[in-house]
Amino acid sequence: MPWVSQYLVMKRVSIEPNFHSLYSNFLDTLKNPEFNKMVLNETYRNIKVLLTSDKAAANFSDRSLLKNLGHWLGMITLAKNKPILHTDLDVKSLLLEAYVKGQQELLYVVPFVAKVLESSIRSVVFRPPNPWTMAIMNVLAELHQEHDLKLNLKFEIEVLCKNLALDINELKPGNLLKDKDRLKNLDEQLSAPKKDVKQPEELPPITTTTTSTTPATSTTCTATVPPQPQYSYHDINVYSLAGLAPHITLNPTIPLFQAHPQLKQCVRQAIERAVQELVHPVVDRSIKIAMTTCEQIVRKDFALDSEESRMRIAAHHMMRNLTAGMAMITCREPLLMSISTNLKNSFASALRTASPQQREMMDQAAAQLAQDNCELACCFIQKTAVEKAGPEMDKRLATEFELRKHARQEGRRYCDPVVLTYQAERMPEQIRLKVGGVDPKQLAVYEEFARNVPGFLPTNDLSQPTGFLAQPMKQAWATDDVAQIYDKCITELEQHLHAIPPTLAMNPQAQALRSLLEVVVLSRNSRDAIAALGLLQKAVEGLLDATSGADADLLLRYRECHLLVLKALQDGRAYGSPWCNKQITRCLIECRDEYKYNVEAVELLIRNHLVNMQQYDLHLAQSMENGLNYMAVAFAMQLVKILLVDERSVAHITEADLFHTIETLMRINAHSRGNAPEGLPQLMEVVRSNYEAMIDRAHGGPNFMMHSGISQASEYDDPPGLREKAEYLLREWVNLYHSAAAGRDSTKAFSAFVGQVELLERKMHQQGILKTDDLITRFFRLCTEMCVEISYRAQAEQQHNPAANPTMIRAKCYHNLDAFVRLIALLVKHSGEATNTVTKINLLNKVLGIVVGVLLQDHDVRQSEFQQLPYHRIFIMLLLELNAPEHVLETINFQTLTAFCNTFHILRPTKAPGFVYAWLELISHRIFIARMLAHTPQQKGWPMYAQLLIDLFKYLAPFLRNVELTKPMQILYKGTLRVLLVLLHDFPEFLCDYHYGFCDVIPPNCIQLRNLILSAFPRNMRLPDPFTPNLKVDMLSEINIAPRILTNFTGVMPPQFKKDLDSYLKTRSPVTFLSDLRSNLQVSNEPGNRYNLQLINALVLYVGTQAIAHIHNKGSTPSMSTITHSAHMDIFQNLAVDLDTEGRYLFLNAIANQLRYPNSHTHYFSCTMLYLFAEANTEAIQEQITRVLLERLIVNRPHPWGLLITFIELIKNPAFKFWNHEFVHCAPEIEKLFQSVAQCCMGQKQAQQVMEGTGAS
Repeated sequence: MPWVSQYLVMKRVSIEPNFHSLYSNFLDTLKNPEFNKMVLNETYRNIKVLLTSDKAAANFSDRSLLKNLGHWLGMITLAKNKPILHTDLDVKSLLLEAYVKGQQELLYVVPFVAKVLESSIRSVVFRPPNPWTMAIMNVLAELHQEHDLKLNLKFEIEVLCKNLALDINELKPGNLLKDKDRLKNLDEQLSAPKKDVKQPEELPPITTTTTSTTPATSTTCTATVPPQPQYSYHDINVYSLAGLAPHITLNPTIPLFQAHPQLKQCVRQAIERAVQELVHPVVDRSIKIAMTTCEQIVRKDFALDSEESRMRIAAHHMMRNLTAGMAMITCREPLLMSISTNLKNSFASALRTASPQQREMMDQAAAQLAQDNCELACCFIQKTAVEKAGPEMDKRLATEFELRKHARQEGRRYCDPVVLTYQAERMPEQIRLKVGGVDPKQLAVYEEFARNVPGFLPTNDLSQPTGFLAQPMKQAWATDDVAQIYDKCITELEQHLHAIPPTLAMNPQAQALRSLLEVVVLSRNSRDAIAALGLLQKAVEGLLDATSGADADLLLRYRECHLLVLKALQDGRAYGSPWCNKQITRCLIECRDEYKYNVEAVELLIRNHLVNMQQYDLHLAQSMENGLNYMAVAFAMQLVKILLVDERSVAHITEADLFHTIETLMRINAHSRGNAPEGLPQLMEVVRSNYEAMIDRAHGGPNFMMHSGISQASEYDDPPGLREKAEYLLREWVNLYHSAAAGRDSTKAFSAFVGQVELLERKMHQQGILKTDDLITRFFRLCTEMCVEISYRAQAEQQHNPAANPTMIRAKCYHNLDAFVRLIALLVKHSGEATNTVTKINLLNKVLGIVVGVLLQDHDVRQSEFQQLPYHRIFIMLLLELNAPEHVLETINFQTLTAFCNTFHILRPTKAPGFVYAWLELISHRIFIARMLAHTPQQKGWPMYAQLLIDLFKYLAPFLRNVELTKPMQILYKGTLRVLLVLLHDFPEFLCDYHYGFCDVIPPNCIQLRNLILSAFPRNMRLPDPFTPNLKVDMLSEINIAPRILTNFTGVMPPQFKKDLDSYLKTRSPVTFLSDLRSNLQVSNEPGNRYNLQLINALVLYVGTQAIAHIHNKGSTPSMSTITHSAHMDIFQNLAVDLDTEGRYLFLNAIANQLRYPNSHTHYFSCTMLYLFAEANTEAIQEQITRVLLERLIVNRPHPWGLLITFIELIKNPAFKFWNHEFVHCAPEIEKLFQSVAQCCMGQKQAQQVMEGTGAS
């Protein structure tokens, strides 16, 4: 029974709160008082162990266990009307002791007490208003009134009051917490009992084998005989706890592992847990002790030295040595015990029903593994302390450094007169300090400190430790901004927690948010990179651990809170994007498999610019193991689909960012031989076009260079000092550009200007910035960021000072931007040989990619605060610079325009809506339009410019479907109309050739926009007057000429559909084609979105062109008689009859889109529309045909010529009996509208005759 009671409490009750009722019923069913007493005693014993344990803030598991045991204790005592005896547990005194000892103890005690009292509501005796219960509740109410009590503790008390049906405002808090007399007589329950200092901890007796006694003996001796160092200082990576993994020692001869190899995975977790528990107190204590000693000695030794760099290096050497030594003697023994204990617990949890022999093997293994890995864990903590100590020492000595710098700026040698006097009067000559520098023998002492760091192998590297943590810590400590960022984060998290409904308060995700808040508070208090790293890991793992099955609102709030924390850490005033993105990516790579493949969370991190895509792409490709890791393959497929297929919702991600992932998926698909994972072939088919286009230009091609520039725009990890060098060079270049000698008014001045540029380039080479492509890329990225930041600051001045002159503000922005653009243009022109156009274009694409990448990241991060001005200025000035009338630029003009088109396509409004006004201004600039549509030979610029207009229409489409346009969208729409009017006037042939592609993406209700496009006709054509009486359309010379359509409209047709369509047009088989046609065109049952509009448009145009060719092959021309009785007309008539109102409207619109200037398509589709009207079997079809034509005529001009002649023929020709139809006279206002349109089309007199039935056709 003792074993069962211990097992029940330790292995079940403490970790399975959901089954407490079951276990309580189990006790009731047994009805064994002796066993019940054993369980109760075991419960008290475990509670006391946890109450007296080390209460580290990050030890969430102990706090969770204590809460669970509190709930269990209340259930088996209070709920069953049994008291909690004072001798077993004094609850009131426990609260008092926790209050006195501080917040850490309260974090343990308050939730525990709340859980105990929770069960009193089910008790007849102890439910409120029982005096014992109310006395404790009054103490909690008194605690609740404390202003500095943590929010989550107040929340625990409030939840308890709600559960007990008490109003916290009606409780009667006393003055117990301030009662000094009671404090004096307090029996401590939160302190560990006093120990004899003989052994660090008794290890279990090991007697079975001879070999197993060795580790036990060595374990007890480590306190007196430190082992020889095993690691050099640079071997240990303290970037994260995962840095321990490569060095962990696992002895293969350990019997436990031979019998149970799966237990090896417990070792890493046990060691990491031990380090995590000890790292913060050891680091803080070591630095605190070493700091004062080191500071005083260094101040004394270097008091007369004027060189601050020598002082700083010596301070770092000494601090490094003292801190490491202090950490080593502090943490070795606790580490040994902690690792051993963690291992035993892990082994025991894994082997729950272990035999005595197995338990003995576990003890042996734990002892040996603890001994083997203690040195590693100790080195990790030592180096962590050293990395944190350096910046701390810089803070302490900052004043000393500044005094020396100030003296040097004033041209004098620094010397502390007080120390000089003391040295001269008091110190003997042999040890007296000299003015000017420290004696070499004294420096040798500091160098010895650097060579022999305690716990590490000796080294000859005397450089200061510049670990990955130094930079973020220095950045964070350099200003109080980091505290403000943390405070803001804490406030917002608290607001989120308050907004969670009480019914969800105990939800695991709500509890996880409270835990996250605690870690944020701890990080705010310590404000060091170690704590920040722990917070970052918790936030990332929390996101990855989120389950979509939870309450939707709570899940959304949960994700927002975790992103909020990561964004706060990413803030440039805190730790910055370089550091944060690197850590987050590493967390994603190194986390456990059950977290790693949460596609929603990873997509969320990528969307928010929190992942280094190059590094993550490589990892994902490798983790698929050529298709063997099915989980990774499925995850990669989902991620590619979300990021690159489903509306490509993440603007800054392209195929280049997932290059290796897609390549691996392609390879898996190719080698699968028909057994590819479900959906992979279809996914690869969708991705293939963009991917292959990228491959075609890869590794040196322009498109590859642009996408690599975009990817590298989000990279950081710059070499030390690069930003400062880039800033210096940019500032010097701006001064040079704006100097009088750099004017461009004469050839001589321009030559001097170019000479200055060459001098600057040589200076760049000396600085090491133009030595490699990577450094060039980083230089341009940094310059772009700095110019943009200057622009933001200038515009912020205008917001703070509305009276400031906007022109002056813009000039201030342009001052740097124009100089930067000129530098890019000159470097493009002068890169490589004069005849080597590839180098120039690659550089241009790379720079444009960098600017695009910076813009997209800025757009996503700043959101509503994003400013278009700096980016617009860079693009427009660079476009003008590179289109200047110079021979070297003329040779690369088409490639330059292609680069700008690709840039604008990547920045299309659906991807960067905040840039849309600037984008429209760029693509409509007179120079750009002229170059693209007029100057480029063989109209090679036309398809690229057409794609840009399609990008614009696609963005406008959702807004235009809703007639209620907002003011910003009205402005954008008017701008679009103006662009189309310019194109209609100057480049009508362009609109003629691409009318299909444009109309394909314009919503059906955008009548005027479509009319502008359809009204275009070639400039060399004289358009016949459609109002000419008795106009014979079929006699016009142009009516048999087919128009040029440059859009691949058949590409949207599914292959099988097109095959069946061609077969039907030739042989009228398969016979089911017409009956299946509607279902092939239908995509959903949602009103307004039932049909595939693009497929309907393609079907109509394709069938029409095939019909025209069929008629011409028979030696005829399209007319009302020749278009009938054919497979082509069967399809059109079937669509008119079989489709519902929505589908028929789209079908008729597709026909009306071909009614343009005189050509064979206009003639055929005009005849088709009239034929469908004449042969319609219901008036509903005729009414809908009339509607489609009429709504295009009642808007402002221009009106397409083909539309006019079709409508005139319809209302004028008595064969159609138009005026006899009921829908013409259904309402007075409708009839009046028809009369008005008829008068406009035919003149008042002729219209009157037609309406009265006297007119002739």
